[in-house]
Amino acid sequence: MRSIFLFLFLTLVTTPIMSQENPIHKDSVNIKAWATNCTVSRGLLNIADPSIMDGGTNLASYGVEEYATGIADNVIVSLGDAGSAILTFDTPISNKPGYDFAVFENSFSDPTLGPPYFLELAFVEVSSDGVNFFRFPATSNTQTTTQIGPFQTMDNSGINNLAGKFTLYYGTPFDLEELDGTPGLDINNITHVKIIDVVGCIQNEYATFDSLGNKINDPWPSNFASSGFDLDAVAVIENDNAGINILNKKEALFIYPNPTNNILNISSTKEQIKNIKIYTTMGQVVLSKEDINNNSAMIDISGIANGFYIIDLEMIDGTTVRSSCIKR
Repeated sequence: MRSIFLFLFLTLVTTPIMSQENPIHKDSVNIKAWATNCTVSRGLLNIADPSIMDGGTNLASYGVEEYATGIADNVIVSLGDAGSAILTFDTPISNKPGYDFAVFENSFSDPTLGPPYFLELAFVEVSSDGVNFFRFPATSNTQTTTQIGPFQTMDNSGINNLAGKFTLYYGTPFDLEELDGTPGLDINNITHVKIIDVVGCIQNEYATFDSLGNKINDPWPSNFASSGFDLDAVAVIENDNAGINILNKKEALFIYPNPTNNILNISSTKEQIKNIKIYTTMGQVVLSKEDINNNSAMIDISGIANGFYIIDLEMIDGTTVRSSCIKR
């Protein structure tokens, strides 16, 4: 339900956001491995209006499946309304004391400030045979009288067992013990994890419901290529392999503050930035800066209208990295 591609903060915050679960930071020493394969089934940009298009398609289209493999690095694949992804691992996940795996999304807001946050949510299911999937019992106590808009924030304290309840680089953890005794599931041999986008619409005909029958309200709609849950990674906290499998997929980029109403800072910890272009989702360039040839740049966007914008960063080595920002 949203349209955020590559959001990074000024600093890597080490203070976790607390609620019913304890979030797992991507650099946690407890992470043993990461998903090594991902298959995505895209959902619509707007389940209530299939005629809405972006980039010639009415389906979410941002990112590719491999973006959800390896370490959480804010390089994502968007699922769209009710879209899903199935991830597999080199070694099955096993049930051990405490949390067993964590799902990372690139929800944003400064986690040092506490709620509310911009969040997008998803159900999580697991399988030990790749055929039969079983869902973690999820609950949402967020109000359902007023629709949370596309870029509005929400409190995560009433959310449990829904991926995406924590901000960027903090994974939502899951404990397989909760599914112990489920017929057809071996919680010591989890081979597949399935992520299913929550349609945060509170209209009866399109609503998604938690395990208690409550509607789940999250930012909706967002009629962009990156609609829906933006899957970053799935980390294995416990398995029978002591090795660590880390795949870095993109240069480390920092774009902050985001959202902003005037100055946008962009920096890269690796390649130098050569050129920057900012344009609308319709492809209209609203701002460009050339020959930067530096690892950082400060862009004044106070003169452009409020809204969502795509950022193309041409690096000095000739590669292009796509990101985004919100002006408000």
